[in-house]
Amino acid sequence: MIITARLTFSAAHRLNNPKYDADWNRRVYGKCDNPRGHGHNYVIHVSVKGKIDAETGMVIDLKVLKDVVRRRVIDRVDHTNLNEDVDFLQGVIPTAENLARAFWQQLAPAITEGTLHEVLLQETEKNSVVYRGEDE
Repeated sequence: MIITARLTFSAAHRLNNPKYDADWNRRVYGKCDNPRGHGHNYVIHVSVKGKIDAETGMVIDLKVLKDVVRRRVIDRVDHTNLNEDVDFLQGVIPTAENLARAFWQQLAPAITEGTLHEVLLQETEKNSVVYRGEDE
């Protein structure tokens, strides 16, 4: 059984690799390399996999799952500059792929009922990534 919580947050970021010059960054990241950054209204889906508990009828209480996601991710990234304001993202290029993996790393140790199955991060209405801890 897989259960999913959906939450949202807004944040700004700039895609830029400081190892390379301005031309390289513009060529690779285009307008996402804007020195002033740009923002998104993100949607995060966090899925937990497990057996249904016979006593509760749940894999994990959705309220508990949402509280973990809020505490470990949303409260730390909402209305921030992801490049500058978030401790666990220091030195990380905040692409959707890297964000999904970083969020997984924040969430996995805090999920005590079932196991973290998937983090889906939707950056725009048309773009999303899925991370399942494959390289953990």
